[in-house]
Amino acid sequence: MEYEIKTLDNGSAGKVTLPEELFGITPRNDIMARVVHWQLAKRRAGTHRVKGMGEISGTTKKPYRQKGTGSARQGSLRAPQFRTGGVVHGPVVRDHGYDLPKKVRRLGLISALSQKAAEGKVVILEAVAGVQKTRDAEAKMKALGLTSALIVDGANPDAGFGRAIRNLHKIDVMPSIGANVYDILNHEVLVVTRAGLDGLKERLA
Repeated sequence: MEYEIKTLDNGSAGKVTLPEELFGITPRNDIMARVVHWQLAKRRAGTHRVKGMGEISGTTKKPYRQKGTGSARQGSLRAPQFRTGGVVHGPVVRDHGYDLPKKVRRLGLISALSQKAAEGKVVILEAVAGVQKTRDAEAKMKALGLTSALIVDGANPDAGFGRAIRNLHKIDVMPSIGANVYDILNHEVLVVTRAGLDGLKERLA
């Protein structure tokens, strides 16, 4: 499939053919869902924690005698049925991440790229360098008709451009090595520079 290469001023800089094996497969929604779930699970801090019955401060004395009171038998005021008692089966500090095969992750990323291409929401840019001000970056994004876009650049995205778009809502830039299913699907348009396209080809070869 052939795409026109655009400049930041919405001009033309030639054409490029996107590889079918990366942008032309039938998207696998089930694989993309698995990869997104894996990504979000890895992002969880896992620092949630409550105190169990053995960690609550307080006496270990039996509240009252076993029989003869007319009340239910109790062995500790630190039991969960009491107001100051511990929590049963509550969350503990743990890692929510799990392993996902590289082949599944690769297929998920290719599926996300192909889905954007099938929807006609892929834009190829010549480069993103030369913009230093947020005002200028906003004007250029408006000229390209971008309100929600993930920009995939080469190995080292231009630092000035990164600072310029930092305050633009739903406009993000990342190196090709960081391109992932969640961020691609979380933005309306996928913008890939020439360097970013080369990086994706090399990464997914």
